Amino acid sequence: MTFSVAVSGASGYAGGEILRLLASHPDVEIRTVTAHSNAGQPLIDHQPHLRSLAHLTLQDTTPEVLAGHDIVFLALPHGQSAQYTDMLSDVPLVIDAGADHRLTDSAAWDAFYGGAFSEPWAYGVPELVVGSEKQRGALVGARRIAAPGCNASTVSLSLAPGVAAGVIDPSDIVTVLAVGPSGAGKSLKTNLLASEILGTANPYAVGGTHRHIPEIRQALAAAAPAAGDIRISFTPVLVPMSRGILATSTAPIVPGVTDVQIRDAWESAYADEPFVHLLPEGSFPRTADVLGANTALLGLAIDRSAGRVVVVAAVDNLVKGTAGAAIQSMNIALGLPETTGLSVNGVAP
Repeated sequence: MTFSVAVSGASGYAGGEILRLLASHPDVEIRTVTAHSNAGQPLIDHQPHLRSLAHLTLQDTTPEVLAGHDIVFLALPHGQSAQYTDMLSDVPLVIDAGADHRLTDSAAWDAFYGGAFSEPWAYGVPELVVGSEKQRGALVGARRIAAPGCNASTVSLSLAPGVAAGVIDPSDIVTVLAVGPSGAGKSLKTNLLASEILGTANPYAVGGTHRHIPEIRQALAAAAPAAGDIRISFTPVLVPMSRGILATSTAPIVPGVTDVQIRDAWESAYADEPFVHLLPEGSFPRTADVLGANTALLGLAIDRSAGRVVVVAAVDNLVKGTAGAAIQSMNIALGLPETTGLSVNGVAP
């Protein structure tokens, strides 16, 4: 069976990456692409790398245009997806790459986003540890999926095994991320101009203000509901690379836990995962190793002098952080092999 697909926000970075991956997926047919201000223009004018889709023209983003497909991807700015989702009730599978359906706590939504709170959907991070299970189980047969925030899923995958196993204390998490500007979208913003970011590193959303913080807390609380308060100091830094995240996350070691128990928590969590790989002891990832791949690479260190576990994670924010996670979740929901259309191999140099 071939599934028909519509992608909204197709002229943006996330929409373009969804299209790039779907273009080589054997079980889907991309029939419709939509946009707002760019409607009426050829897709190829905005995504010139997508040569196999040069025949498509961007249409208006309306419920009427999106309806009638088997799968709809919403790659819209935060706060814009919910206006369409109620009118797509007849679409068998809708996947939102925005934040509208990620959070389960309306107070957290009000504090970090504002506006109308929307119903939470199945969270699209299959490998995420949820107690003794994985989030994958909630995606089987799902009709509505919320793809993750790229920073949020990177940090959550970094620390959830340790929280679930009770080897780290989640009340004192510190994470610093080097991130590429493509995660901020394609809209023209002065702070994202090449002349503003080349040759410099720029911190932003400092001091607990980044919108992905409640998403991380939600994911880690689900990893171990009895773990207690989840507190995280989260500092992202824009660096001059077009895509990628390198997240360095640390948390205190629970007293009495051995080095073997610590490493075993991550090894056992990800031993059979096709896309999340724990590197050998002493090895740490680079963002260059995951560009274009649906892979999350993790390096783990045990800093006994500081009494903390250190996890360094590298992902491509547009693939494993967004589009790849969405398509991986789509595969699970539809009963397709989870790895279909997705690669663990990056692009180098």
